[in-house]
Amino acid sequence: MRSAAGHQPRVEVAGVRGVERHGGERTAAAPWTTPVTGGPRPGAPGRSHGQVCGTMEYVTRIVIIGGGPGGYEAALVAAQLGAEVTVVDRDGLGGASVLTDCVPSKTLIATAEVMTTFDSSYEELGIIVADDTPHVEQAARVVGVDLGKVNRRVKRLALAQSHDITASVTRAGARVLRGRGRLEGMQALDGSRKVVVQAADGTEETLTADAVLIATGGHPRELADARPDGERILNWTQVYDLDELPEELIVVGSGVTGAEFAGAYQALGSKVTLVSSRDRVLPGEDPDAAVVLEDVFRRRGMNVMARSRAQSAKRVGDRVEVTLADGRVITGSHCLMAVGAVPNSAGMGLEEAGVRMRESGHIWTDRVSRTSAPGVYAAGDVTGVFALASVAAMQGRIAMYHFLGDAVAPLNLKTVSSNVFTDPEIATVGYTQADVDAGKIDARVVKLPLLRNPRAKMQGIRDGFVKIFCRPGTEIVVGGVVVAPRASELIHPISLAVDNNLTVEQIANAFTVYPSLSGSIAEVARQLHTRKMGGEA
Repeated sequence: MRSAAGHQPRVEVAGVRGVERHGGERTAAAPWTTPVTGGPRPGAPGRSHGQVCGTMEYVTRIVIIGGGPGGYEAALVAAQLGAEVTVVDRDGLGGASVLTDCVPSKTLIATAEVMTTFDSSYEELGIIVADDTPHVEQAARVVGVDLGKVNRRVKRLALAQSHDITASVTRAGARVLRGRGRLEGMQALDGSRKVVVQAADGTEETLTADAVLIATGGHPRELADARPDGERILNWTQVYDLDELPEELIVVGSGVTGAEFAGAYQALGSKVTLVSSRDRVLPGEDPDAAVVLEDVFRRRGMNVMARSRAQSAKRVGDRVEVTLADGRVITGSHCLMAVGAVPNSAGMGLEEAGVRMRESGHIWTDRVSRTSAPGVYAAGDVTGVFALASVAAMQGRIAMYHFLGDAVAPLNLKTVSSNVFTDPEIATVGYTQADVDAGKIDARVVKLPLLRNPRAKMQGIRDGFVKIFCRPGTEIVVGGVVVAPRASELIHPISLAVDNNLTVEQIANAFTVYPSLSGSIAEVARQLHTRKMGGEA
């Protein structure tokens, strides 16, 4: 259900709100009065967000600290709704997602994916490699990689994406200010906030805002005895500086980041050891999907060390030694630390401004991105909700819709789709197997292996499945998992079903192309529907 949210009608007497524009020039703000009734709705389409009194226009001022997906998407929405927007950013618009995390890693993985697809299926598909490649009997790869060239492409695409985002934001009318932002004190009597921006040269500028959005993201977590040096011991922001492929790569951490990089570098040609402190890789993902991926990793030659916690990592000449908690020592040419992220919330004056923080350093928010401090919103990884660019962007948009009085739907995490960019990919949406097993929701489940899919057979795809969860009575789809190449694309019809409360019968009755991988989605829906018709609980 969508509802209008934001400011309630009220009367401001001798209050200062927004920036006064008089005769086309920006001047000092002056007292104004908001009508209780009868005025245009703030943020109405085609109107500037503010009030016009005679020849004077009052514009709502928005300051956004952080230029990642949460920040720049919020800036676009606020500018389109007529607010005066300033984005304070330290490294370049797009943030870590574009410059050092999501875009670069998926660009690297795109190269790895091509190599894996070719390596794993060229013989079965009848492809002959007519060059000087050694015979199959010899232990040699059919294709190789120039990592320096790959990483130069990674950086080039990331910068291009950042420049495109900057152009979009400035074209929308927002101002981009390079520097570090922090809140200064509590809310003023007129409801405004002060934001101090420190530039790289140490100079400071103070901004006045009617609302502030914190979207500062996070940075790689470091272990005290495993500090990255940028050469042999690396975090995920430093791997793109490598010119040569690591001969033996130790990846510490088997979550999403660790699994993605481990799979990518193995595909590129590195000998990979994946150190996992848990019973399996991807402990937070669907257990059936994790089993498939771990089996693929091991079959392709990866050394997966389960229940092995890394205690320290140190350089020994041109090698790296990783010591485990049980005393074992493993060595490699390089080590990638992928042990989580820390929110960028320190030194921003948040607690002094009344913002409630979690013990982890994340900012507490509600479902419309409000913090505990009036006029302060937060979005993205700094909130600790979901470390997904899509969620950050939605949080930022919701914050602006809410503050500027537009219609807004609170964030619903059960409609969020996510993807692990391994090979095969793992895409999920809605309720999970863990939710069903824990009794959080009563649901029927059907899982269909891709081995039965004709298109998968044609393409030489051996690993993966489609799984759908539906309510036993209504047959409404409440969740799903796809493990397949391009699962990030295949999950969309299930996402639509979850978001719109569609039934498995509706999915089953929709036409799919034959042959196609999406045909397995319709087949799972048909099995769920026919099993109910046949009386299966």
